[in-house]
Amino acid sequence: MILKSIHGGRYAGRDACAPIGVCVFAVVAFFATACSHAQRTTSISTTSTLSSTSSLKSSDSSKMVAVRFLEDRVARDPDDFVALNKLAGYYLQSYRETYDNSYLTLAERSAEASLRVLGPEQNPNGLFALAQARFTLHDFAGAQAYGRQLVELQADKSYGYQMLGDALLELGDYDQAAAAYQQMADLDSGSMATESRLARLAFLRGEPEVAYQAYARALAAELNARVPSSETVAWCHWQLGETEFQVGKYRQAEQHYRDALKAFPDYVRALGSLGKVRAALKDYKGAIEQYERAIRVVPEPAFLTALGDLYQLTGRTNDAENQYSLAEKIGKLNQVNGALYGRQLSLFYADHNLNAIKAAENASRDYSARRDIYGADAFAWTSFKAGKISDAQTAIKEALKLGTKDARLLYHAGMIERAAGNRAVASDYLQRALKLSPEFDPLQATIAREALAR
Repeated sequence: MILKSIHGGRYAGRDACAPIGVCVFAVVAFFATACSHAQRTTSISTTSTLSSTSSLKSSDSSKMVAVRFLEDRVARDPDDFVALNKLAGYYLQSYRETYDNSYLTLAERSAEASLRVLGPEQNPNGLFALAQARFTLHDFAGAQAYGRQLVELQADKSYGYQMLGDALLELGDYDQAAAAYQQMADLDSGSMATESRLARLAFLRGEPEVAYQAYARALAAELNARVPSSETVAWCHWQLGETEFQVGKYRQAEQHYRDALKAFPDYVRALGSLGKVRAALKDYKGAIEQYERAIRVVPEPAFLTALGDLYQLTGRTNDAENQYSLAEKIGKLNQVNGALYGRQLSLFYADHNLNAIKAAENASRDYSARRDIYGADAFAWTSFKAGKISDAQTAIKEALKLGTKDARLLYHAGMIERAAGNRAVASDYLQRALKLSPEFDPLQATIAREALAR
């Protein structure tokens, strides 16, 4: 089982996946339709709302019964597009819970089969399911086209704007993404889906406090839904933790990660982030334990390379090399993994001074198709490591254009300007990076401090 990139604090969270749970399908007997999120704007108390997950119960058994029932229906009647649409929704939810890529293929095939039975004009749910599957597979251009089609078909529904905004955000068209999200908010104010997207946009625009409050509202909305999703609740807690980590609030971040695990035990995003935050707190033993636990759940390249870094720091050189090798193999295993892990692999090479020219070429191809700020950052960082300083300077300016408060972006800018001979500018960037999140990465933060000392 080869699994998708899901680590939000290092590389992949800048990719799509993130995370934004697009439509959580709830089981209400066998024939439940896709759920809608609670429609309310919530005033939040981050002391009471954010810890109220202990009463959530797993719906795994009822979900699998429903999946088997629907699969049997489709086997008996392949033209049952309603069952196919529901199956696609369950497969997407199963992917979010397990990160088993095979569920994405099942979701895509189910949605395609549904649309062959009945076209998108009469079957927008099938189109939405296909758009979600393609988006999660990093076909952002395709998802954008489907989003526009959904808006044309049902301009009075929020989910077309949701899909369109998500795709535009990943393609780097931030103004148009914001416009789509505003349309979504006008139609679906206060929902988990809306608030989580507004949070992501706020973070990218350099407003982590605003992002935090929006994620808290998203969590409150999900907890007040008729049938809260344990995975969605955990995801909201995890995003709150990631937002705190980015601004150096490591203890607060850790609590959010632990709250995520209370809501959804073995939630792999939270396990990986616990490893990250324990490393930031210099508890390398505890960090290693958390990463080892995470990769037992999902052998995710970002976790493997982070674990390798910690092995390196603690003198376990052979173990480190084994983790790096496995991460590289997973990233290259097949076409799906290449699409999901390509950017992450380029950054791994750059961080570890490996395959510099190849990494820069790969990052350049990625950025030519997907012009988001993290694509610009990957191109800048790999160009720097390949000795292409002018290209790196140009790209890092694009990466910083929104004012995103991300220590890794600032660190990259500092190292690039240092290589260009701009010592004062470099020092400013490096100091800002370390002030924002002093231990943003066990290896790279150390390099930043060493560069400032020289």
